Amino acid sequence: MNETELQNRIRLSIGAIAGVRMFRNQVGNFRSLDSKRIIKVGTVGSSDLIGFTSKTITPDMVGQVIAQYVALEIKTPTGKVSPQQSAFIDMVNKSGGIGAIVRSVDDAKKVLNV
Repeated sequence: MNETELQNRIRLSIGAIAGVRMFRNQVGNFRSLDSKRIIKVGTVGSSDLIGFTSKTITPDMVGQVIAQYVALEIKTPTGKVSPQQSAFIDMVNKSGGIGAIVRSVDDAKKVLNV
């Protein structure tokens, strides 16, 4: 299974979980329709799937729900993480979000505690 197939399996699996919303985050270079220009999209190093998971905060905000940022970098069992991807995941975690390298649907569910 390649990385795109794995990403689709993870996205579909966790997409069915209440309170979790993940979106494909395209990063790369593309040629314009007239093939005269290169168009760059995304932020280098940012994760394949980004989104949020809902959390209930206690005790001073009892009952209120917030969205906690989630960034999942999808890799096959042998896929390598670039320094930029690793730095992005570290930044997300240090900022209070959930950032992780995941290599299976089970990894993604474990990271999200679902």
